[in-house]
Amino acid sequence: MAMIKGLQKTSLVDFPPYISCTVFISCCNFRCGFCHNKDLVDDSPELKEIKESEILEFLDLRKKILDGVCITGGEPTLYPDIKGVISKIKEKGFKVKLDTNGSNPLILKELIDSRLIDYIAMDIKNSMQRYSETCCVSVDIDKIKDSIDLIKNSDIGYEFRSTLVPRLHSKEDVDKIGSWLKGSKRFVIQNFRANNNVIDDKYKGINGFSRENLMKFKEILMKYIDEVEVRE
Repeated sequence: MAMIKGLQKTSLVDFPPYISCTVFISCCNFRCGFCHNKDLVDDSPELKEIKESEILEFLDLRKKILDGVCITGGEPTLYPDIKGVISKIKEKGFKVKLDTNGSNPLILKELIDSRLIDYIAMDIKNSMQRYSETCCVSVDIDKIKDSIDLIKNSDIGYEFRSTLVPRLHSKEDVDKIGSWLKGSKRFVIQNFRANNNVIDDKYKGINGFSRENLMKFKEILMKYIDEVEVRE
C-alpha cells in the first residue's frame, strides 16, 4: 500500500517560483526501467513511513518559510487518502503541486473539481504507440488521454513533461508526442541522467542526449506547444 516515505524539507526547484517542501509517496503502477526512484517504486522497507500527522506538524512549524507543498512519488494518486491529506494541507494555507503519471483520471478530476490543486505536472512517457513498452506494464492509454484532456481543459497551472532516454525516444517519437499534445500551454524536456538507482540495470551508466539533440527536440515540440523548456 502506498505510504508517505520521504520529505525534502526545502526546495527551490520543485514548485517554482515558490519555496516548497516535497512529500514522497511510495509505490507506482508503472515500472519504467530508467526511473531513478527505485526504492520508492518498490516501497523499500528501508524507507521509513512518515505519518500524516508528522507532515502536518512540520508544516505548522514552517508556515513563515514555505509557500507550497509538492506531492510526488512513486505515484501519489495511489495513496489511499490523497484527497484528505491535500485538503488538510490546503486548510493550512499552502499551495499544492501534484506530480502524476496520469493513470488515475477519476482521482485527478476529483482533486481538480474540489479546487485542491494549484499546479499539475504530468509525465508523458512516450508516444501513444510506445507507451506500454516504455512503462514496462500494460497501460490503458484511454486513461492517459482522459488525464491529458482534464488537465488541458482545467483553469489551473500545468506542465506536461517527458524524460527523454536515448534507448527509448527518437525524433519521430518526440514529434508524435508533440502532435498528441498540440495546443498545450507548457512542456518540459527532461534529459535522462546516468544513475545507479534505476529500476532496470541496462540503464545504469548510459548517457543522456547531447545539448544539440535536446535543442532539436525542443524545435520539434515548439511546432505544437506554446512554451517548451529544456532541463538538462
